[in-house]
Amino acid sequence: MTSATASIKSGIIFDLSTKENRLQELESLIAQDGFWDNPEQTKPLLKERTVLAAKIDRFRGLTSDVEDNALLLEMALEEDDEATLAEISAHLKELSRDIESFSLSLMLDGENDANNAIVSINAGAGGTEAQDWAEMLFRMYARWVERKGYRSEIIDLQPGDEAGIKSVTFTAVGENAYGYLKAEKGVHRLVRISPFNASGKRHTSFASVFVYPELDQEIDIDIEEKDLRIDVFRASGAGGQHVNKTSSAVRITHHPTGIVVQCQQEKSQHRNRDLAMKVLKARLHDHEKQKQDEALQKIHDSKSDIAWGSQIRSYVLHPYQMVKDHRLNKDVGNVNEVLDGGLDPFIEGWLLWKGQAGH
Repeated sequence: MTSATASIKSGIIFDLSTKENRLQELESLIAQDGFWDNPEQTKPLLKERTVLAAKIDRFRGLTSDVEDNALLLEMALEEDDEATLAEISAHLKELSRDIESFSLSLMLDGENDANNAIVSINAGAGGTEAQDWAEMLFRMYARWVERKGYRSEIIDLQPGDEAGIKSVTFTAVGENAYGYLKAEKGVHRLVRISPFNASGKRHTSFASVFVYPELDQEIDIDIEEKDLRIDVFRASGAGGQHVNKTSSAVRITHHPTGIVVQCQQEKSQHRNRDLAMKVLKARLHDHEKQKQDEALQKIHDSKSDIAWGSQIRSYVLHPYQMVKDHRLNKDVGNVNEVLDGGLDPFIEGWLLWKGQAGH
């Protein structure tokens, strides 16, 4: 391991000298007269400096730990000190986990990876079966959010006709939430014995997961009032029970793109409008990025695409139990663990695959 460049994990390189040079450039820019006169330009540079400095410090700390343990191991072997060898073994296991965690953090260097995530789950065709599956996915992601120590907030939820949900949009709030959850964008397929069919036949259901970055306030998305139609209506829950008796729910339609967002979870119309606008900005930002790269699947495709051939992952409960990620060709036998939020093997595998393949 050199002071300039180190292989953190197979296929992942940390170029210390390049990052140190960039940090020096940022420090020089920040020290210039007039730097603080334009807050819109200072914020992204300050954010970059903070992230870069943290990565450099962590790399140096890991390097120092490796060197210290190597020296201590050499001394313990010479002295045949079993107690120290056992202590080093424990330290190395912890250090290995830290290095793997750092390797993953190097994959989260996209423009919006550090941001919170806005996640939208939509049931595919199939009525109650698909709507129940959408609710199972929602629970899975809610449990993952809890495991990560993040927090979540429901923006909009449309209950199913008999069970489950038609759709739900929620935020995952935490460092690198979007960087992780963008791995989940796509169609998810469930195979099981239907609990809603007395004949006990095997049934296949689909649901889509869309993930957007929550944009910082300083990011300028040009939204003109004349392009918007804002409707207010009475919020309602499952079974037609009213959340409140005032027209507090808000639906915003963006005419140029046809994007529609709504929020009805808050009692305040003003709060619902703010949340809906936040989602609209995120979706417009994503919409513009999609237009720039036609090779990417558009996130506003019709629900007819939530079907065979487009799934990223299959969850099989019958005739055997297995979760298979079709992008990674990775299988996990403990389906209950995955559905209880155990998504890290898939998310981390996808991040490392993307980094190594240079996607």
